[in-house]
Amino acid sequence: MTDECFADEIAIDFPSVGRVVPRMRDAFLGERHDADVLHADVSVSQREALAGHIVTLELPVRATCPNCGGRGESGTERCHLCRGTGESWFQHPVRVPLPPRVADGARLRFRLRSPDASTVRVELRVAIRSSAA
Repeated sequence: MTDECFADEIAIDFPSVGRVVPRMRDAFLGERHDADVLHADVSVSQREALAGHIVTLELPVRATCPNCGGRGESGTERCHLCRGTGESWFQHPVRVPLPPRVADGARLRFRLRSPDASTVRVELRVAIRSSAA
């Protein structure tokens, strides 16, 4: 029922924000349980895996378009930056500490929170490079 709340008003009065409203609702009401998980892989040496290591990643995150503020339009024209969607993508830098003695194939799960975007669930898979490589 909450998915349908204001659906007609949005479709008629503010069609360009129709795709943004679920994210806004989720930000106010909490994270959806069926939200997608962003999968990422990282490769570390055996020495880094044994001692522990901090890896730096850039993860793609969806945010409100800075040009149109999520409206999808500027005045009477469709926003050129987001192509009318009201959303844009940016690379969010993240530093993730790997614990000492992390195993090959280990999966670390965390949430990426940003003041400019909605919360993203991330699953990071660790691959340990062989010493011969």
